[in-house]
Amino acid sequence: MYLDPAVSRSVKILVMGHFGVGKTTFIGSISEIEPLQTEEEITEASEGLDDLSGTPDKTTTTVAMDFGRLTLSDTLVLYLFGTPGQERFKEMWEGLSRGALGALVLVDPERLHESFPILDLVEQFGLGYAIGVNRFDGTPDYPLDEVREALNLSDETPINYCDVRNQDSAAQSLITLVKHLMSILG
Repeated sequence: MYLDPAVSRSVKILVMGHFGVGKTTFIGSISEIEPLQTEEEITEASEGLDDLSGTPDKTTTTVAMDFGRLTLSDTLVLYLFGTPGQERFKEMWEGLSRGALGALVLVDPERLHESFPILDLVEQFGLGYAIGVNRFDGTPDYPLDEVREALNLSDETPINYCDVRNQDSAAQSLITLVKHLMSILG
């Protein structure tokens, strides 16, 4: 597929990942507009449904989606849709995937096992994707080749470190994804 660079494009990108990996923070740090966030307080109703062991200080959760926008050039605007992290929102993930060109999948290297259901869905939806390994305070930096192996990623899947709180780092992850999508779309 040839994309005429003179034509303006708007592209839908999903920001996916497991519960508490930093999707809302990512969109908040990168969006050029005030992001739409559907954060709600975590209540007793989520007991037994949401595993807070990896995020003991987490008090809110996304209940629908996050939305932001980022203009990459005069001809390319990204519309970012952050998905909820809990598997009980699987139907919402499917709905949000419609019309998406690709996904940035954020992972926590301390909880990689929680990423497999997300990766399965991204592949099921047929989306091109890149991996952003979120850098959390106080966690060691795992070599990217070890993370790639642990997630069973192909050599073609881009993977980089991403501090979701840092605008430049978040932008670099999106640029990596967009370059990957352009390479597979031709």
